[in-house]
Amino acid sequence: MSNLDRRPAARELGGLQQTSTGPALDLLPAKEVLLGESTRVRRLLPTLGRRMVGAWAFVDHYGPDDIATAPGMQVAPHPHTGLQTVSWLLDGEVHHRDSLGSDVLVRPGELALMTAGHGIAHSEQSPATHPRFLHGAQLWVALPDADREVAPHFEHHDTLPGFTSDGLRATVLMGGLAGTTSPGRAYTPLMGADLDLTAGADVEIPLEPDFEYALLASSGSASVEDVVLERGAMLYLGTGRRSLRLRAPEAARLLLLGGEPFEERLVMWWNFVGRSGEEIASYAEQWNAEDDRFGVVVGYDGDRLSAPPLPPVPLRARGRVR
Repeated sequence: MSNLDRRPAARELGGLQQTSTGPALDLLPAKEVLLGESTRVRRLLPTLGRRMVGAWAFVDHYGPDDIATAPGMQVAPHPHTGLQTVSWLLDGEVHHRDSLGSDVLVRPGELALMTAGHGIAHSEQSPATHPRFLHGAQLWVALPDADREVAPHFEHHDTLPGFTSDGLRATVLMGGLAGTTSPGRAYTPLMGADLDLTAGADVEIPLEPDFEYALLASSGSASVEDVVLERGAMLYLGTGRRSLRLRAPEAARLLLLGGEPFEERLVMWWNFVGRSGEEIASYAEQWNAEDDRFGVVVGYDGDRLSAPPLPPVPLRARGRVR
Protein backbone atom coordinates (compact mmCIF):
# COMPACT_ATOMS: atom_id res chain seq x y z
CA MET A 1 0.00 0.00 0.00
CA SER A 2 1.09 3.50 -0.75
CA ASN A 3 1.31 6.82 0.96
CA LEU A 4 -0.66 8.82 -1.64
CA ASP A 5 -0.17 12.23 -0.04
CA ARG A 6 0.98 14.62 -2.79
CA ARG A 7 2.72 16.74 -0.16
CA PRO A 8 4.22 14.07 2.08
CA ALA A 9 6.20 15.16 5.08
CA ALA A 10 9.62 13.69 5.65
CA ARG A 11 9.60 11.37 8.65
CA GLU A 12 12.82 11.08 10.61
CA LEU A 13 12.85 7.71 12.37
CA GLY A 14 15.01 5.44 14.47
CA GLY A 15 17.52 5.97 17.26
CA LEU A 16 16.96 5.20 20.92
CA GLN A 17 16.52 8.72 22.28
CA GLN A 18 13.37 8.93 24.40
CA THR A 19 12.56 5.26 23.87
CA SER A 20 10.42 4.18 26.78
CA THR A 21 12.52 2.53 29.48
CA GLY A 22 9.49 0.90 31.03
CA PRO A 23 5.79 0.27 30.63
CA ALA A 24 3.65 3.03 29.16
CA LEU A 25 -0.01 3.62 28.33
CA ASP A 26 0.00 6.30 25.66
CA LEU A 27 -2.97 6.65 23.33
CA LEU A 28 -1.72 7.59 19.85
CA PRO A 29 -3.79 10.00 17.77
CA ALA A 30 -4.94 8.86 14.33
CA LYS A 31 -5.00 10.99 11.20
CA GLU A 32 -7.62 10.33 8.52
CA VAL A 33 -6.08 10.06 5.05
CA LEU A 34 -7.63 9.42 1.62
CA LEU A 35 -6.03 6.41 -0.03
CA GLY A 36 -6.59 6.14 -3.76
CA GLU A 37 -10.00 6.96 -5.21
CA SER A 38 -12.35 5.99 -2.43
CA THR A 39 -10.67 4.39 0.61
CA ARG A 40 -10.17 6.41 3.77
CA VAL A 41 -7.67 5.15 6.31
CA ARG A 42 -6.70 5.98 9.87
CA ARG A 43 -2.94 6.58 9.97
CA LEU A 44 -1.61 5.56 13.38
CA LEU A 45 2.13 5.40 12.70
CA PRO A 46 3.97 7.63 12.24
CA THR A 47 2.02 10.05 14.42
CA LEU A 48 2.65 12.94 16.75
CA GLY A 49 5.08 11.82 19.43
CA ARG A 50 5.65 8.29 18.14
CA ARG A 51 7.39 7.36 14.91
CA MET A 52 8.13 3.65 15.36
CA VAL A 53 7.34 0.61 17.49
CA GLY A 54 10.31 -1.72 17.13
CA ALA A 55 10.91 -1.84 13.37
CA TRP A 56 7.22 -1.14 12.65
CA ALA A 57 7.31 2.26 10.95
CA PHE A 58 3.88 2.70 9.36
CA VAL A 59 0.37 1.57 10.31
CA ASP A 60 -2.83 2.31 8.38
CA HIS A 61 -6.17 0.90 9.56
CA TYR A 62 -9.12 1.02 7.17
CA GLY A 63 -12.77 0.04 7.35
CA PRO A 64 -14.98 -1.69 7.79
CA ASP A 65 -16.25 0.06 4.65
CA ASP A 66 -19.35 -0.91 2.70
CA ILE A 67 -18.08 -1.04 -0.90
CA ALA A 68 -21.00 -2.96 -2.42
CA THR A 69 -21.57 -0.13 -4.93
CA ALA A 70 -18.04 1.33 -4.85
CA PRO A 71 -14.75 0.33 -6.48
CA GLY A 72 -13.09 -0.25 -3.12
CA MET A 73 -9.32 -0.10 -2.91
CA GLN A 74 -7.69 1.23 -6.08
CA VAL A 75 -3.98 1.96 -5.61
CA ALA A 76 -1.99 2.34 -8.84
CA PRO A 77 1.59 1.03 -9.24
CA HIS A 78 4.02 2.78 -6.92
CA PRO A 79 7.54 2.07 -5.63
CA HIS A 80 9.10 1.08 -2.31
CA THR A 81 12.65 0.77 -0.98
CA GLY A 82 14.21 -0.27 2.31
CA LEU A 83 11.10 -1.79 3.90
CA GLN A 84 8.63 -4.66 4.06
CA THR A 85 4.88 -4.24 3.55
CA VAL A 86 2.60 -6.43 5.66
CA SER A 87 -1.00 -6.69 4.45
CA TRP A 88 -3.66 -8.01 6.82
CA LEU A 89 -7.33 -8.33 5.90
CA LEU A 90 -10.29 -8.85 8.22
CA ASP A 91 -12.92 -8.50 5.48
CA GLY A 92 -12.77 -8.27 1.68
CA GLU A 93 -10.27 -9.19 -0.99
CA VAL A 94 -7.28 -7.33 -2.44
CA HIS A 95 -5.57 -8.12 -5.73
CA HIS A 96 -1.80 -7.70 -5.40
CA ARG A 97 0.45 -7.33 -8.44
CA ASP A 98 4.14 -6.44 -8.34
CA SER A 99 7.14 -5.97 -10.61
CA LEU A 100 8.44 -9.46 -9.78
CA GLY A 101 5.42 -10.90 -11.57
CA SER A 102 3.47 -11.77 -8.41
CA ASP A 103 -0.27 -11.84 -9.11
CA VAL A 104 -2.19 -12.87 -5.99
CA LEU A 105 -5.66 -12.43 -4.53
CA VAL A 106 -5.29 -11.84 -0.78
CA ARG A 107 -8.13 -12.84 1.54
CA PRO A 108 -8.83 -12.48 5.27
CA GLY A 109 -6.47 -14.40 7.52
CA GLU A 110 -3.73 -14.60 4.88
CA LEU A 111 -0.34 -12.88 5.06
CA ALA A 112 0.87 -10.87 2.08
CA LEU A 113 4.47 -9.92 2.86
CA MET A 114 6.44 -7.91 0.31
CA THR A 115 10.11 -7.17 0.93
CA ALA A 116 11.06 -4.13 -1.13
CA GLY A 117 14.78 -4.14 -0.35
CA HIS A 118 16.67 -2.61 -3.29
CA GLY A 119 13.42 -1.59 -4.95
CA ILE A 120 10.05 -2.90 -6.09
CA ALA A 121 6.76 -1.60 -7.49
CA HIS A 122 3.26 -2.93 -6.83
CA SER A 123 -0.44 -2.17 -7.16
CA GLU A 124 -3.39 -3.09 -4.94
CA GLN A 125 -7.01 -3.26 -6.03
CA SER A 126 -10.32 -4.61 -4.91
CA PRO A 127 -11.42 -7.06 -7.63
CA ALA A 128 -14.17 -5.92 -10.00
CA THR A 129 -16.51 -8.38 -8.26
CA HIS A 130 -15.73 -8.12 -4.58
CA PRO A 131 -17.23 -8.77 -1.14
CA ARG A 132 -19.44 -6.08 0.35
CA PHE A 133 -17.07 -5.03 3.14
CA LEU A 134 -13.39 -4.02 3.14
CA HIS A 135 -11.53 -3.96 6.44
CA GLY A 136 -7.89 -4.41 7.30
CA ALA A 137 -4.50 -2.96 8.11
CA GLN A 138 -1.43 -2.12 6.09
CA LEU A 139 1.90 -2.00 7.89
CA TRP A 140 5.50 -1.26 6.99
CA VAL A 141 8.58 -2.73 8.64
CA ALA A 142 11.88 -0.85 8.27
CA LEU A 143 14.77 -3.03 7.11
CA PRO A 144 18.08 -2.76 9.00
CA ASP A 145 21.09 -1.37 7.17
CA ALA A 146 22.60 -4.82 6.62
CA ASP A 147 19.53 -5.97 4.69
CA ARG A 148 18.01 -2.86 3.18
CA GLU A 149 19.46 -3.62 -0.28
CA VAL A 150 18.30 -7.25 -0.25
CA ALA A 151 16.81 -8.51 -3.51
CA PRO A 152 13.05 -7.84 -3.48
CA HIS A 153 10.74 -10.78 -2.92
CA PHE A 154 7.09 -11.55 -2.14
CA GLU A 155 5.56 -14.10 0.22
CA HIS A 156 1.93 -15.17 0.33
CA HIS A 157 1.01 -17.44 3.25
CA ASP A 158 -2.61 -18.59 3.09
CA THR A 159 -2.35 -20.44 6.40
CA LEU A 160 -0.82 -18.95 9.54
CA PRO A 161 -0.10 -20.53 12.93
CA GLY A 162 -1.89 -19.53 16.10
CA PHE A 163 -3.18 -20.67 19.45
CA THR A 164 -6.30 -20.46 21.59
CA SER A 165 -7.01 -19.93 25.27
CA ASP A 166 -10.10 -18.92 27.23
CA GLY A 167 -11.88 -16.39 25.06
CA LEU A 168 -8.89 -15.80 22.77
CA ARG A 169 -7.90 -16.98 19.31
CA ALA A 170 -4.47 -15.62 18.31
CA THR A 171 -2.97 -15.64 14.82
CA VAL A 172 0.74 -14.85 14.47
CA LEU A 173 1.52 -12.72 11.40
CA MET A 174 5.20 -11.96 12.00
CA GLY A 175 7.78 -13.18 14.48
CA GLY A 176 6.66 -15.24 17.44
CA LEU A 177 4.23 -15.14 20.34
CA ALA A 178 3.75 -17.69 23.13
CA GLY A 179 5.94 -20.24 21.34
CA THR A 180 4.13 -19.87 18.00
CA THR A 181 6.14 -18.57 15.04
CA SER A 182 5.03 -17.06 11.73
CA PRO A 183 6.48 -18.37 8.45
CA GLY A 184 6.95 -14.76 7.27
CA ARG A 185 10.61 -13.73 7.04
CA ALA A 186 11.61 -10.97 9.47
CA TYR A 187 14.95 -9.14 9.47
CA THR A 188 14.85 -7.75 13.02
CA PRO A 189 13.50 -9.17 16.29
CA LEU A 190 9.79 -8.31 16.10
CA MET A 191 6.29 -9.73 16.29
CA GLY A 192 2.78 -9.07 15.05
CA ALA A 193 -0.35 -10.97 16.05
CA ASP A 194 -4.10 -10.72 15.53
CA LEU A 195 -6.00 -11.27 18.77
CA ASP A 196 -9.64 -12.29 18.39
CA LEU A 197 -11.42 -11.90 21.75
CA THR A 198 -14.90 -13.09 22.65
CA ALA A 199 -17.23 -10.88 24.70
CA GLY A 200 -16.24 -11.07 28.35
CA ALA A 201 -12.74 -12.38 27.67
CA ASP A 202 -10.10 -11.76 30.35
CA VAL A 203 -6.73 -13.04 29.13
CA GLU A 204 -3.02 -12.72 29.85
CA ILE A 205 -0.62 -12.50 26.87
CA PRO A 206 3.09 -13.30 27.40
CA LEU A 207 5.48 -10.57 26.19
CA GLU A 208 9.23 -10.05 25.76
CA PRO A 209 10.51 -7.44 28.25
CA ASP A 210 13.16 -6.21 25.78
CA PHE A 211 10.48 -5.43 23.17
CA GLU A 212 8.34 -2.34 22.97
CA TYR A 213 4.69 -2.89 22.05
CA ALA A 214 1.60 -1.19 20.72
CA LEU A 215 -1.98 -2.42 20.46
CA LEU A 216 -4.49 -1.45 17.74
CA ALA A 217 -8.21 -2.05 18.17
CA SER A 218 -9.38 -3.18 14.73
CA SER A 219 -12.94 -3.76 15.93
CA GLY A 220 -14.76 -3.69 19.25
CA SER A 221 -13.02 -2.40 22.36
CA ALA A 222 -10.81 -3.70 25.13
CA SER A 223 -9.17 -2.41 28.28
CA VAL A 224 -5.52 -2.47 29.33
CA GLU A 225 -5.19 -1.66 33.02
CA ASP A 226 -7.43 1.41 33.39
CA VAL A 227 -7.28 2.49 29.73
CA VAL A 228 -10.12 1.66 27.34
CA LEU A 229 -8.99 1.13 23.77
CA GLU A 230 -11.76 1.92 21.27
CA ARG A 231 -12.04 0.79 17.65
CA GLY A 232 -9.53 2.52 15.37
CA ALA A 233 -7.24 3.67 18.20
CA MET A 234 -3.72 2.57 19.06
CA LEU A 235 -2.17 2.29 22.52
CA TYR A 236 1.61 2.45 22.99
CA LEU A 237 2.64 0.04 25.76
CA GLY A 238 6.35 0.83 26.12
CA THR A 239 8.95 -1.74 27.20
CA GLY A 240 9.66 -3.90 30.23
CA ARG A 241 6.43 -5.88 30.18
CA ARG A 242 6.47 -9.64 30.67
CA SER A 243 2.75 -10.00 30.13
CA LEU A 244 -0.30 -8.04 29.03
CA ARG A 245 -3.74 -8.49 30.58
CA LEU A 246 -6.65 -7.76 28.24
CA ARG A 247 -10.32 -7.49 29.12
CA ALA A 248 -12.97 -7.30 26.41
CA PRO A 249 -16.52 -6.28 27.38
CA GLU A 250 -17.58 -7.05 23.80
CA ALA A 251 -16.18 -9.12 20.97
CA ALA A 252 -12.99 -7.44 19.74
CA ARG A 253 -10.17 -7.84 17.22
CA LEU A 254 -6.82 -6.40 18.28
CA LEU A 255 -3.51 -6.17 16.46
CA LEU A 256 -0.51 -6.51 18.75
CA LEU A 257 2.78 -5.16 17.35
CA GLY A 258 6.17 -5.30 19.01
CA GLY A 259 9.90 -5.53 18.55
CA GLU A 260 13.29 -4.49 19.81
CA PRO A 261 13.63 -0.70 19.67
CA PHE A 262 15.12 0.23 16.29
CA GLU A 263 18.46 1.92 16.90
CA GLU A 264 19.37 3.03 13.38
CA ARG A 265 18.35 6.48 12.14
CA LEU A 266 16.20 6.62 9.03
CA VAL A 267 14.49 8.97 6.61
CA MET A 268 11.01 7.97 5.42
CA TRP A 269 9.44 10.04 2.66
CA TRP A 270 6.51 9.10 0.44
CA ASN A 271 7.03 5.34 -0.14
CA PHE A 272 10.76 5.22 0.43
CA VAL A 273 12.91 4.42 3.46
CA GLY A 274 16.55 5.50 3.25
CA ARG A 275 19.41 6.75 5.34
CA SER A 276 19.79 10.28 3.93
CA GLY A 277 17.91 12.93 2.03
CA GLU A 278 20.21 12.40 -0.93
CA GLU A 279 19.22 8.74 -1.10
CA ILE A 280 15.54 9.58 -1.00
CA ALA A 281 15.92 12.18 -3.75
CA SER A 282 17.76 9.63 -5.87
CA TYR A 283 14.98 7.04 -5.41
CA ALA A 284 12.33 9.57 -6.46
CA GLU A 285 14.33 10.62 -9.50
CA GLN A 286 14.86 7.02 -10.59
CA TRP A 287 11.19 6.17 -10.18
CA ASN A 288 10.00 9.19 -12.16
CA ALA A 289 12.57 8.42 -14.87
CA GLU A 290 11.22 4.82 -15.07
CA ASP A 291 14.60 3.44 -14.11
CA ASP A 292 15.07 -0.34 -14.07
CA ARG A 293 15.57 -0.27 -10.29
CA PHE A 294 11.83 -0.75 -9.63
CA GLY A 295 10.68 -2.77 -12.63
CA VAL A 296 7.21 -2.74 -14.16
CA VAL A 297 3.88 -3.99 -12.78
CA VAL A 298 2.38 -6.12 -15.56
CA GLY A 299 -1.39 -6.48 -15.81
CA TYR A 300 -2.45 -3.20 -14.22
CA ASP A 301 -4.78 -1.21 -16.48
CA GLY A 302 -3.89 2.43 -15.95
CA ASP A 303 -1.12 4.89 -15.23
CA ARG A 304 1.34 4.45 -12.41
CA LEU A 305 1.77 7.03 -9.64
CA SER A 306 4.54 9.59 -9.99
CA ALA A 307 6.65 10.69 -7.04
CA PRO A 308 5.53 14.08 -5.71
CA PRO A 309 7.91 17.07 -5.53
CA LEU A 310 10.48 16.83 -2.76
CA PRO A 311 10.00 19.23 0.18
CA PRO A 312 11.98 22.49 0.06
CA VAL A 313 13.88 21.70 3.29
CA PRO A 314 16.67 19.09 3.55
CA LEU A 315 15.67 15.58 4.58
CA ARG A 316 17.71 14.51 7.58
CA ALA A 317 17.94 11.21 9.44
CA ARG A 318 17.05 11.63 13.08
CA GLY A 319 15.38 9.81 15.94
CA ARG A 320 12.32 7.66 16.31
CA VAL A 321 10.35 10.01 18.57
CA ARG A 322 9.43 13.52 17.60
